[in-house]
Amino acid sequence: MSSEPIERRVSYLGDRLKASRCQSCGKEYFEVRDYCTNCGRKSFGKMASIDLFYDKGKLELCTYINEPTNKFMKLCSFIYGIVSFHNGKIRVPARLTDQLICDGADVDFSSLEGREVVPRFRRRYSVGKSEVIPTISLAFTLADEYYPHQDYNIVTPTKDYEIPGVVGYGVYTSKFRIKEAGMERAVPFIDEDAVTAAVEAGKLALIHSGVDSTLVGKVYVGSESNPYAVKPISSKVAQVLKLGEEEGDIQGVDAVDTEFACKAAASMFKDASALVNYPRSGIKYAMVIGADNSQAAPRGCPGGELDTFVGYGGAAYIFGKQDVIAEVESWYSCTSDTPDFWRRDGEAFPMHGGRFTGDPAYFKHVRKSTSKLMERSNLKPNDINYFVAHQPNPTFPVRIAKELGFKDEQYLPSLQINKIGNTYSGCSLTGLAAILDIAKPDQRILVASYGSGAGSDAYLLRTTSQLLDKRKRQKITVKFQTENPFSEYVDYNTYRRLKLGM
Repeated sequence: MSSEPIERRVSYLGDRLKASRCQSCGKEYFEVRDYCTNCGRKSFGKMASIDLFYDKGKLELCTYINEPTNKFMKLCSFIYGIVSFHNGKIRVPARLTDQLICDGADVDFSSLEGREVVPRFRRRYSVGKSEVIPTISLAFTLADEYYPHQDYNIVTPTKDYEIPGVVGYGVYTSKFRIKEAGMERAVPFIDEDAVTAAVEAGKLALIHSGVDSTLVGKVYVGSESNPYAVKPISSKVAQVLKLGEEEGDIQGVDAVDTEFACKAAASMFKDASALVNYPRSGIKYAMVIGADNSQAAPRGCPGGELDTFVGYGGAAYIFGKQDVIAEVESWYSCTSDTPDFWRRDGEAFPMHGGRFTGDPAYFKHVRKSTSKLMERSNLKPNDINYFVAHQPNPTFPVRIAKELGFKDEQYLPSLQINKIGNTYSGCSLTGLAAILDIAKPDQRILVASYGSGAGSDAYLLRTTSQLLDKRKRQKITVKFQTENPFSEYVDYNTYRRLKLGM
């Protein structure tokens, strides 16, 4: 077991994938260095930091590891090699992730050499349940397949808004799927979890928004699959994404984990909007992330019925008052102590209340929040362009949408349950992103989340003309991921193995 200080030093270097450049001679180093070996003492104070986190590299050479050491045994086998950046000036050791290689597979691994790759934030290796989970960005995926490279360019805002709203968003899910009974569900690779999905979604939101990450003063991460019982995951997300002003290894940002089952993140939309709308808060932008490796017991076990619908992924939203793409016009929240879904401390998987998860749980709360919001806003279903409901299964969102008076064209585009499954805290947020991917300016979107326990938050958003401008920056849309030809399908046994992770 490595000591905590060593683990912190390794993570701080590897999580963000940093390097150094001598400002005298231009020599670059993978390590963060105080001096240059070429220039000697002349280089002290002249070493500049290089950020490779949003960069792309080239897989120069690789080899196949079919008998991993103890900490990598859960990977079974993997591809390892050398990745170069900046035309070979920097070379780093690299593991090629998202490569599900079957025993005895006849693959020409040398054909991968020379291809472009992008860094991914993943678990580094397996550790015991009592240890800190090691993470790193020295895992790479092929850039020309499921995860294309996208530049992160900071853009100076051009327009101020009186009403706060969404200024950028991003959705992340795995390339792996399981297909059963007419449904597809996203499956995490073995080195992925709620934290890795949160970081990747946040990264995409920053790219889409063009917001300087140092101006994000608040981050909420909602999840019900935190790999820690005691330790926030928002602190890791904040440090990897460099949210807030950085001083040494400390970020000047308020990072908070939230929990309310599947509405843990959606509940924070109003908090984020209020913060950026209050001048004395000092917070210009706030980020809200919902991410889950949705939990369910194996089939045949108590609670195993949930295993038919659970997925994996995350969605991130940035709120502000400049270059807004969707104003948050109003909201309504309701709650009650309805125990329809729960997981006791120390239990690995949740339980649910059977038929009572419909009424008096899901339908009662979504019906209440949506109806009250429309009543207070003096709107009818025909006045709303799109309706997004939480999607615990394929039937619930359709039933509540029809009951509330919405037509097929208003709610069907948001339904992702049959494509990636129920991503718990990221579910309604992903449905909203699917709508923002296709919406036109000056359209109203009503989104209603639901969290077991129970409660619902309904929001009314109105899109702006800047929605179309920012759409040009976005390669990895919801549709891009759900209809990607490079998705890989696994059987049930592989699904359960990947679901448990490293």
